[in-house]
Amino acid sequence: MKKLFLALTMLPMLVQGQTLEECQQAAEKNYPLIRQYGLVEKTTQLTVANIQKGWLPQVSATAQATYQSDVTAWPDEMKTMMSGMGIDMKGLTKDQYRVGIDVQQTIYDGGIIGSQKRIAHEQGKVQAAQNEVNIYNVRKRVNEMYFSLLLIDEQIKLNNDLQTLLAGNERKLEAMTRRGTAAESDLQNVKAERLNAIQKATELASQKQMLQRMLSTFCGMEVTEVRKPLVKADGGGMMAENRRPELKAMDAQISVLKAQEKALNAALMPKVGVFAQGFYGYPGLNMFEDMMRHKWSLNGIVGARVTWNIGALYTRKNDKAKLQLQRDMTENNREVFLFNNNLEQIQQHENIARYQKLMVQDGEIIALRQAVRKAAESKLAHGIIDVNDLVREINQEHAACVQQSVHEIEMLKDIYDNKYTTNQ
Repeated sequence: MKKLFLALTMLPMLVQGQTLEECQQAAEKNYPLIRQYGLVEKTTQLTVANIQKGWLPQVSATAQATYQSDVTAWPDEMKTMMSGMGIDMKGLTKDQYRVGIDVQQTIYDGGIIGSQKRIAHEQGKVQAAQNEVNIYNVRKRVNEMYFSLLLIDEQIKLNNDLQTLLAGNERKLEAMTRRGTAAESDLQNVKAERLNAIQKATELASQKQMLQRMLSTFCGMEVTEVRKPLVKADGGGMMAENRRPELKAMDAQISVLKAQEKALNAALMPKVGVFAQGFYGYPGLNMFEDMMRHKWSLNGIVGARVTWNIGALYTRKNDKAKLQLQRDMTENNREVFLFNNNLEQIQQHENIARYQKLMVQDGEIIALRQAVRKAAESKLAHGIIDVNDLVREINQEHAACVQQSVHEIEMLKDIYDNKYTTNQ
C-alpha cells in the first residue's frame, strides 16, 4: 500500500518533468570537477601542517673524516720543557673524525611561519574559487541543451497539430473525390504533405532522444521531459548586481598578494633560537687533553643564537613593486571582465525586449493565417481554389506557429542567459 501511495505521489513529478534549476543542480553535483573541492581542501591542510612543523626542533646528524695538511701543535720551547719533565707531548694527528647530532629550536621567527600559513590558506581559496568558476560554466552548457530540448518539444507539438490538420483535409478530399468534386491528384498532394510532416516528426523525435541522452548523462539522472520556465520577462535593461564567481576568484588573488606583502615585512625581522650540538670523535673540545692522548671523546655545546639577515632589504623595493604590478593586472582583469559582462547584459536585455514585441506580432500573424487557412478550406470545398493554394496556406500557418515558439523559447533562453551572466 505504501509503495502504491509513493508511486502515485511521484507520478505528477514524472509527468511534469525536470525543471531547469533541477538539471543545473544535478549537473553541478555530477560534474567530475566537484571532487576537486575536497582535494583542494586536503592539499591546503597538508601544506599548512608542513609549515607548522617549522616550530619543531630541527635535527641533523653528521659524520665526517678528514685529513689535514697541518694541525695545531705545541711550541718547540714548550715541547722541550715538557720533555725535560718526562712528559711526552704527542700533539694532534692529521687524521680527524667526528660523528654528531645538531639540534636547533626556533623561538621567534619574526612572523615568517605565520605569513607562510596565511599565504597557503589564501592560495587554497584561489584554487577553490577557480574550481567554482569551472563548475559554474556547467550551467551555460545545461542551458543550451535544456532550451534546445524545449524548442524541439514545441516543434513536435506543432508538427502533431499540422498532421492532424492535414489528416482532416485529407478525409474531406477523400469524400470529395468519391463524389467527383475533387481530382485524385488533389488527394495525393495533401497526403504527400502529411507524409512529409510524419518524416519531419521522425527527425524531431531522433533529435529529442539525442538531447535527452546528452542532458541525462550530463546531469547524472534520467531526464524524461523538461518544463517550460515560468518567468516574467523584464526588458527594461536594468543592470543587476554581478555575483559571478570570477569576481570572487579575483578577490582571492588579491588576498594572496596582501599575504605575500606581509611576508616581506616578516623577512626583515630578527630570528631567535637555541641550539645544541653533540659529537663523539677526535679531537674533542678539550684540545690540550687530545694533544696528549689520542682518544675519542664525547663532547657537547648548548647555546642561544640571534640572527638578523638584512639581505631582504636589497630586494624589498623591487619585491613590493612586483606585487603591486600583479595587483594592478588583477584589477585590470576585473575591469575587462565587468566591461564585457555589461555588454552581454545589454545585448540580452535588448534581445528580451525585441522578442516581447515580436511575440505580440506573432499572435496577430497566427490569427490572420488561421483565418486565411479556414477561408481557403471553404473555397476549396466550393471549387474556387485548387489544393495547392490550401497547402500553401496550411504551411504558412504552421510556419507562423513555429516562429512564435522559436521567439518564445529564445526569449526564455536570453532571460536565463542573463541570470547566468550576473549569477542571480
